Amino acid sequence: MRNYLIIPVYLVGKIGCQLAGHRFVTTRSVTQYFKEYRCKNCGLELTNDETGKKISLTPTHREINETLSQFYQKRQNAG
Repeated sequence: MRNYLIIPVYLVGKIGCQLAGHRFVTTRSVTQYFKEYRCKNCGLELTNDETGKKISLTPTHREINETLSQFYQKRQNAG
């Protein structure tokens, strides 16, 4: 009988990211400067902070981005 190593799919993406780095795609453009990103391999979600650095997308940051997006849309429609 052969022994096979069964690796869950979510671990394959994480191992690939550890070896080769993340492959981020833009999932949402909040404003011209603020965007949300997701890794194609492991599903890690990031966003920009006020200095432009990428930080983890927590529920608090998601709520901030939603409020900022609504404010930005109202401002664009008013002008």
